[in-house]
Amino acid sequence: MAIAMDFDQEGILRSSLNGEVSILNPVLSTDNISSAVEGAIFNGLITFNEKLEVIPELAASWQASKDGKTWTFNLRRDVFWHDGRPFTSEDVVFTYNAILNPKVNSVRRSDYIINGQPIKFKALDKYTVQAVLPVPFAPFLVRMGMGIVPKHLLGGKDLNTASFNRRPVGTGPFIFKEWTSGDHVTVVRNPKYFLGAPKLAGIKYKMIADDNSQLVALEADEIDEAGIPPKDYERMKKKAGIKVYDYDVLLYIYLGFNLANPKFADLRVRQALAYATDKKQLVDLIFKGLASPASAPTAPISWAYNSNVPKYEYNPERAKKLLKEAGVNSLEFTILVNQGNKEREKAAVILQQQYKKVGVNVKVRVMEWSALLKIVNAPKDPKEFEAVIMGWSLGLDPDAYSIWHSSQYPAGFNFVKYSNKKVDRLLDQGRLTTDKNERKKIYAKIWQEIAADQPYIFLWYPKALTGIRDRVGGLSKPGPAGLFVHLEKVFIRNAQVRP
Repeated sequence: MAIAMDFDQEGILRSSLNGEVSILNPVLSTDNISSAVEGAIFNGLITFNEKLEVIPELAASWQASKDGKTWTFNLRRDVFWHDGRPFTSEDVVFTYNAILNPKVNSVRRSDYIINGQPIKFKALDKYTVQAVLPVPFAPFLVRMGMGIVPKHLLGGKDLNTASFNRRPVGTGPFIFKEWTSGDHVTVVRNPKYFLGAPKLAGIKYKMIADDNSQLVALEADEIDEAGIPPKDYERMKKKAGIKVYDYDVLLYIYLGFNLANPKFADLRVRQALAYATDKKQLVDLIFKGLASPASAPTAPISWAYNSNVPKYEYNPERAKKLLKEAGVNSLEFTILVNQGNKEREKAAVILQQQYKKVGVNVKVRVMEWSALLKIVNAPKDPKEFEAVIMGWSLGLDPDAYSIWHSSQYPAGFNFVKYSNKKVDRLLDQGRLTTDKNERKKIYAKIWQEIAADQPYIFLWYPKALTGIRDRVGGLSKPGPAGLFVHLEKVFIRNAQVRP
């Protein structure tokens, strides 16, 4: 007699992406949309659980030398690439050497270079990798969550242009099936996944750039999960067949200025715009209490958060005075914002109105996500934008070298060309200090310096608001790690056992 299962073995999770995937290679990708799909296809040596603790993934275990400079990773021996080839230490060494290769367009290079010296990766045998650091490096273990790519498919190829980037092969719970530009990416179950075959038969990632359109699709039972716009939060909580989750995330949203542009070179101009920004009005109008005003380049749930930074409380008269002191009689600039992100689009319009009160004229240009990324990521000086509203999803470690260090322009994440020698020194120090309490003090100073300089106006700390159809089970506990921490455990309920 057949035993009825509590999940549909042919169940497909209908997920949503708020924009176009740019590339499916973790060595090269720079955006959260691409990373969301990569998470189903690739694995790192380590990963994180719901409590944001480091746990093994491709590495079964690891040891560090007493001086903290030599790390040895013992790899799992039951891992295979999706094409059937065994995963080995050669793949790990290849991946990190590719990131360190200046010819590869990876924004992650600075994560593996310490004091100008690269970490050296070596395969000791088929299943043992050694990493030798020039000095102890506090974020090192967290950095080992980087998705590993296959040497046998990419060795000798130009990673920047490889066909692999649209047809990836990983070791993860799901195998890439198809990518239809502007529409969807589909992945299917990896029956030989080392943590057990996923309960889902596959995932279809539907690209729906507009937040409101995502919500319509969720309510029409066309997708299983979507972000909930704050204006719809209370209504959706009462909606039958959909469960709404809200939780804090390691994320902040900002208005970033191109500091290579003479318009923003004077600190008094940036400070004036900060004083002209009514963040409370912004948050109240857009989020109805489901976000909070931001003041620093970190999130309140980070262990390194520091609220003791210059705040620039709303003061339009002070803003006018600073603009006059800076000799600015008229200031006009354009804010770029990604299409479909209604909160950011609304924020741009509200800022436009707020800045008009102090005599500053702002234009808003709404752009498709991948086109916007091409502008800010272009490895050239100066870059072709004036201001942009974007957000940073932060890692578990507070190391912000790749975003704020002056060396990370123009080819890194420091696309606004921020440069502060004191911050550079503190960023170097923060990476090399292993005592957590000492690091917290260092990052407190970094946040204070950056907040004083206002290369960004820190706008808000959002909450994650997510709606999931009740046919979906196996979710993780709501929290900063998200709801899909263990993707292989997620399932679609059989119709007869749905709640």
